[in-house]
Parts: sequence; structure tokens; C-alpha cells
Amino acid sequence: MAQKTPGDPPAHLRTRGSMEAGDRKVAYPTAPEPLTVPVYDNHAHLEIADGENPLDFREHLDRAGAAGVHGVVQVGTDVPTSLWSADVAAIEPRVLAAVAIHPNEAPELHQKGTLDDALHVIDDLAKRPRVVAIGETGLDYFRTEGALLAPQRRSFIEHIRIAKSHNVALQIHDRDAHQDVVDILLAEGAPERTVFHCYSGDAELAEILNEHGWYASFAGNVTFKNAKGMQAALSVMDRSHILIETDTPFLTPIPHRGKPNSPYLIPHTLRFMAGLLEVDENLLAAQLTDNTFGVYGRWDDNPPAVRTNPVTGQPWSTLEPSPFHAS
Repeated sequence: MAQKTPGDPPAHLRTRGSMEAGDRKVAYPTAPEPLTVPVYDNHAHLEIADGENPLDFREHLDRAGAAGVHGVVQVGTDVPTSLWSADVAAIEPRVLAAVAIHPNEAPELHQKGTLDDALHVIDDLAKRPRVVAIGETGLDYFRTEGALLAPQRRSFIEHIRIAKSHNVALQIHDRDAHQDVVDILLAEGAPERTVFHCYSGDAELAEILNEHGWYASFAGNVTFKNAKGMQAALSVMDRSHILIETDTPFLTPIPHRGKPNSPYLIPHTLRFMAGLLEVDENLLAAQLTDNTFGVYGRWDDNPPAVRTNPVTGQPWSTLEPSPFHAS
């Protein structure tokens, strides 16, 4: 393991610019009209800094609350981000956590001989009361191919086992792998609450989800002009099994596509969905919140006991922002 030098950012932090080509010096969008009926963002990565003035996770949450988004499921993708997600959920009442090894991380860990160790950490984190899901896990045939698919599949199967053993939800990352994801879920036995995060399938896959009682979570890309398949899927999904998310900082909805995403922008996605479904936005918001509680429980079911930094003991209200975020 590489030695950490003074001044290095914490291991859980990422910058979107380090993950994608191109300059990310763009501003966060203005806030939309707030929702009257609150909803919850069921999938976000608040540790990833984006834009010319990155937001500390507490500012994400403050802006979200002002927009009518009362809580977030913060999602880990490797050991450091899963640990951070679980730690934040333990002390921040607006955050629940999902923990996992991302499908594209699993083959790299396999090559290093550390995948089993990482999965053990995820299994241990799943015992925490405010860790409510295993995810994101699944298959990604866009970025992984050849011999590396075998450890990716093994990791997915292990995550399914972990979710079932702890009776928590499963958040699936499914990219260009719809049939194999379905086949593995059926072969292994899907957890009772299985969510296709950032749903990317068509109406045919949606019918399969309906048949098995699985959930489809829609992100900002459902608003894109080229998302006709996703829009058709939304139209056929059982209303009791749809969720909403941002996948912050990615997939910013129209009219702000290309700018940094944040949970406070969910009203744009929700209003688009309500228009497509020809339903009142307040009724849809109430349905989405009810669905969300059915998958993850309520954000106050296991309230944080002590609001201090789990490492330093520093009072939460005086914590310094991370080095990637504006003070």
C-alpha cells in the first residue's frame, strides 16, 4: 500500500475531474422551485467534488433540504468510500448509507489479491444500523471485459449474499448487462428489496422488474431527449416500485445537463416524471417517499446517538470542510 504523505486528501475523497476527461470548472445550477411534498435521494456520491466551487457534503444536504429533499442515501464504491459513508450516516440524521465494491473496482482488487479482504469489510459494515443497503454492485460490460468479468461476477454474487444475510436492500449497477444481471439474481435468489439504480433498461426489462417485485430508480438522465427507452420503462413500471435519485455528481437533469449535479436538483427530475406519467407532482412525491421508506426504512428509525467526528471526537458543527471543497 502506498504511504500517505502529509497534505494528502483523505482516502475517500474523489474529484470528478480525475475520473473523466475535460475541464470541470463549471458552476452549480441555481436552485429549482422547492417541492411541496418532500422526497429522498436514494443514490448519491457526496464525496466526489465537482464544479468550480465544490460543495462540502453538508452544503449539499442544506441545499437539498431547502428544495424539499429531506435525506440522501450516500453510496460507497470501495472500502474508503464505504467506510466514510457508514461513518457519516452514523452521525448525520439526513444520511443513510449503502456500502459495496463497485463492479469496476472488483477486478482491480482481484488482480491485487485483496478482493476477499474488501468484501469482508463490506460484510462488517452492513451490521451497522444506518447502513441500509449493499451497493452499488452488479455488472458493467461497458468498462470491464474478457477475463476480468469473472471476478466482477463473483463480487456481485458475494454482495447478493451479504445483502440477504443482513436483510438490507441491494442497489444494482447494471451497465450493458441487463440479461446477465437478471440471470444472476434469479439463480442466486434476489434480496427482498432489490433496486436497479440509475435504471437504464427499456420497457421489456421493466416488465421483468414488475414480475419479480424489483425496484427501478430513475435519475436525471430520464429527462434526456435520447432516453425514450427509459421513459417507456417508467410508464410501465408499477408505481409502488419506482424510486428517484441523482447519482450526484453525475447525470444532471434537463435543463442543467452538463453542470454538476446535487440532491437539490431532484425537483427537475420529479416534475419531468410527473409530466410523463400525467400525475400531480405532489401525489408522485408522496408515492416516491412511501416507496423509499419501504425499501430503506425511515431516516429517523435508528437516529444518530452522538453527532461528533468518529475519528477525532470533534463536534460535528465545527468540522472543517474537506480539502477539495470551498470553506
